[in-house]
Amino acid sequence: MRRPELGRSTTDGPTEESSGRLGGLRRRLGDIFALRPFLLALVLAIVGLVVGGSVPVVGTVGRFLGIALAGFVLAFVASGRRYVEVGLAGALTAGVGVVLSAVDVAFLPVVAEYGLRIAGVGTTAGLIAALLGHYFGRDLRAGLTREL
Repeated sequence: MRRPELGRSTTDGPTEESSGRLGGLRRRLGDIFALRPFLLALVLAIVGLVVGGSVPVVGTVGRFLGIALAGFVLAFVASGRRYVEVGLAGALTAGVGVVLSAVDVAFLPVVAEYGLRIAGVGTTAGLIAALLGHYFGRDLRAGLTREL
């Protein structure tokens, strides 16, 4: 015999939202990962990568600073913990960006041999940059909104 969930009537039949195992999985994944914040984080990370990489003096480090700034802005503007979305967006953006920047006619043999390692380093650095930016953005927001 199934026990009724809290807040649900026992007379209601199964709905699309609570249809067995798949419905429970959707609810749990909805708490962990949301598509809209991920897409927003991805767009902000791409913009941060492009803008940070266009600064001539800073160079490659500017790309990661741009990704960190994107995570910072998202945390400061949006409410809630979105570490998974921001981390995934930063990792994807940095991994693809590093591989695409390494693809050059002169470096083609190097990319062919070490491409996976290059992508791994870029992905890890992007993940760390995005998570640090998101953490500091949330910290600043909490500090500014806390009552004295």
